[in-house]
Amino acid sequence: MRDRGSAVVEFALVLPLVFVVVLGVVEVALVARAQLEVGQAAREGAREAATSPEPERAVDAVRAALGPAHRDTARVSVVRDHRVGGRAEVVVVITHQVAAPLFGGMTTRLEGRAVMRVER
Repeated sequence: MRDRGSAVVEFALVLPLVFVVVLGVVEVALVARAQLEVGQAAREGAREAATSPEPERAVDAVRAALGPAHRDTARVSVVRDHRVGGRAEVVVVITHQVAAPLFGGMTTRLEGRAVMRVER
């Protein structure tokens, strides 16, 4: 008779731990997604910088590739040689806010960098 309620008590004790672990896994996945997005945006910008001498076009390409959460706050750096075969480098930096208040609302800095050869 005494064992009937023990499963409910054990479940109540373990449930918060399971919830924190699942929340942590989701947060890691969101940060990984944001890092992939930043890397892809840097590649898009480097591709534009390699084919166009105007750095504004590379910055526009980066902002178009980023999602709405980071589009306006991203810092974009474009360095381009003015000779064919030189380097076109784009660096994109964002600050990603961790969504779960459980983790104290901390932020992390994510950076994407891409280099391509100048074509024109």
